[in-house]
Amino acid sequence: MPPPPSPSRWRQLLLLTAIALVVALFFGLGLHRQLTLEALQRAHGALLERRQQSPLLVGGAYVALYVLVAALSLPGAAVLTLAGGAIFGAGVGTLLVSFASSIGALLAFLVARTLLRDLVRRRFGRQLAPIEAGVARDGVFYLLSLRLAPVFPFFLVNLLMALTPIRAASYYLTSQIGMLPGTFVYVNAGTQLGQLRGLGGILSPPLLGSLLLLALFPWLAKAAIGRWQTWRLYRPWQRPRRFDRNLIVIGAGAAGLVTSYIAATVKARVTLVERSAMGGDCLNTGCVPSKALISSARLAARLRRADRYGLEPMEPRLSVRQVLARVAAKVEAVAPHDSVARYEGLGVEVLRGQARLLDPWTVAIRTGAGTEQRLTARAIVLATGAEPVRPDWPGSEAVPLLTSETVWGWLAHCPLERPRLAVLGGGPIACELAQALAQLGLPITQIQRTDRLLRKEDADVAAEVQQGLEADGVRLLLGTQVLGFEPDLSPGGGVTVLVRQGERQERIACDAVLCALGRRARLQGYGLEELGIPTGATITTNALLQTIYPNIYAAGDVAGPFQFTHTAAHQAWYAAVNALFGQFRSFKVDDRVIPRTTFTEPEVATVGLTEAEAAAQGVAVEVTRFPLHELDRAIVDSVEQGFVKVLTSPGSDQILGATIVGEHAGELLAEIVLAMKWGLGLGKIFGTIHAYPTLAEANKYAAGVWKKQRVPQHLLPWLRRYHAWRRQG
Repeated sequence: MPPPPSPSRWRQLLLLTAIALVVALFFGLGLHRQLTLEALQRAHGALLERRQQSPLLVGGAYVALYVLVAALSLPGAAVLTLAGGAIFGAGVGTLLVSFASSIGALLAFLVARTLLRDLVRRRFGRQLAPIEAGVARDGVFYLLSLRLAPVFPFFLVNLLMALTPIRAASYYLTSQIGMLPGTFVYVNAGTQLGQLRGLGGILSPPLLGSLLLLALFPWLAKAAIGRWQTWRLYRPWQRPRRFDRNLIVIGAGAAGLVTSYIAATVKARVTLVERSAMGGDCLNTGCVPSKALISSARLAARLRRADRYGLEPMEPRLSVRQVLARVAAKVEAVAPHDSVARYEGLGVEVLRGQARLLDPWTVAIRTGAGTEQRLTARAIVLATGAEPVRPDWPGSEAVPLLTSETVWGWLAHCPLERPRLAVLGGGPIACELAQALAQLGLPITQIQRTDRLLRKEDADVAAEVQQGLEADGVRLLLGTQVLGFEPDLSPGGGVTVLVRQGERQERIACDAVLCALGRRARLQGYGLEELGIPTGATITTNALLQTIYPNIYAAGDVAGPFQFTHTAAHQAWYAAVNALFGQFRSFKVDDRVIPRTTFTEPEVATVGLTEAEAAAQGVAVEVTRFPLHELDRAIVDSVEQGFVKVLTSPGSDQILGATIVGEHAGELLAEIVLAMKWGLGLGKIFGTIHAYPTLAEANKYAAGVWKKQRVPQHLLPWLRRYHAWRRQG
């Protein structure tokens, strides 16, 4: 038995019923035939006489009828506006029509919002998000322009604006102001009712052009205000007469390198400033070394589970130092891609030192030798990256707390064969390093304050990762609070971590603590405070990646909201192009389809919405799952753990999000990322030939599950009869 309708649903049904009755009465009583220019001209004398006899009654009835027609988008609003001038004169008529039309528009807006907004948001919530953000920012300007230009049907404006987040009060006031010029034109025309031959002649081309120019006024005013604000912003600073560089980029991580590369490619004179190692965190302490470590660790885990492949399982002879030597070698092998020599060969000037903004165009670069060089540039890109968060808990200053940046050197020089580590955190970095180190044979205790891992992923995804970590020997303490640290005073030294799980407290002995509690943007020491550049968790930018100063941009981790190498490179294109060519055309960052991968075993790859995010945002979705234990290639490779989960719009194959858990999930996700980026649905994936046997077939089989769920079941009995009839000869 279906659940009863909700109270909001009942309100919608009652409102629809009331509207249907009023519309039926309107047409049933023939009111639509009375709201024509000819009928108004015939009744003009009688209406004037009634107005003289009962001005308040006639005025009230007129306003009520106008509000009703406007609220329900019934035919006759234009004639009623003419009637205002014909019956009440230009002054009083304009006043009555102005308020009646605005009230009617507000009611139409509220009716459309009540009946349609939730439905549209459920079906198209993700697509509406950028539009809603724009309306939240500039909605009054949009509405005012539409109201000032009567070429746009007002009933359509009421409907479309109801789907946006504009407030009802703002909608009413803007409508009251914006419709006034057009209202006066029509009301004034109504005072000459006897000379009118049709509605089409009221708006002459010159008058219509004047109204269209008037509609541009809000945007011209906004642009002028913006220019004035920019002038005030730059006024305290002395702008150079000429610039040393076209572009200065601060930071040689992924965002800075790509920005510099693009600038050099288009022959701009660009200087790249880096205070530490080229390649940033990704090359030196993040993506490259961690994935090199994971590949060694994963092979060690496979050897222990060799019986899955018909081989004798064995415990590998491991040397953490040897593994770390391999990691260092891989970093060294990749380093030439990000080297000073390569970028200087591309035409980028690379300077080593600490960069600091002196004014919106000048950067001071202090080298390690203490010298300072000052350069000016027409545009500056801040790509200073992020750094690990260090906890400020009791005892944190007295014990060795490692981060994802310092753990490599500590492991490489640790005299212990199998050092014990406590890993703090439950995000991707914590899970990847905890599992890899455990697979290499190190005793690992992972401590997470919430009751699950990977909070950005769905619970079923986190459960798969938790199972994988525990299978590799990670001791997981979920729902556990760290109370502080104590140095171990025994001869071996080390750290004691004090934790509480519920009412139970525990002391965990280890040789070091690895803090993987997230990363924060590097904001200090670059002169941001002196220039008044707003910051929060990251540098505040607009959709063009501009800071409060239009010629200063930010990209990568320091700009957020994503902390991925691939999004840093993605943003770098926008920063470079906007900084160099923004005077001709600027581009807003397109971050609608951003994939992410957690390189645990099983691997987790996600793009778009998760189930939890869809529920939190009120977006209706249909969920399609395909388990990898049904995939031939996964079976023969003994990697059956995991699944493909795809979220689609109800009744459509439009992909709103997808998560893949399993072997090579990051590679498998690329097909879905491509489909989402270019608007291809599951039907297109299902219709694409995938080589057999491959893991990539999982995407096609997931699309097949979606397709099978839409087979018209009611037709199958008829098909059975048809085929039986065909067999009869």
